[in-house]
Amino acid sequence: MSEAASGMSGLLAHAQQMQEQLAQARDAIARTEVSGSAGGGLVTARVTGAGELVGLSIDPRVLHSGPPAEVAEAVADLVLAAVRNANQEADAVRDEAMGPIADSLGGLGLPGLTGG
Repeated sequence: MSEAASGMSGLLAHAQQMQEQLAQARDAIARTEVSGSAGGGLVTARVTGAGELVGLSIDPRVLHSGPPAEVAEAVADLVLAAVRNANQEADAVRDEAMGPIADSLGGLGLPGLTGG
């Protein structure tokens, strides 16, 4: 086998290994759940590492805290804040899981594929 063919074979094997690692990381991310809260824990949102909202809890005390229109607005704001917080946590999970893969892609000399 020529040196060029050997190099190409090694590159293809490395690419296949990277593809397997990427699939494993994506599966792990999808199975991971993180949460975020707002209002001192009055509202809590749970999302997967992939960003899918899988749970939302609202403390009943917040529903009886004032006039209905004000409560509705406050609950909406708290839900948005909790979901945003949970998605920030999911972003951190994704970055942690995908960082090593992106770093190794950067080692291939492909621009724009380094982690961080």
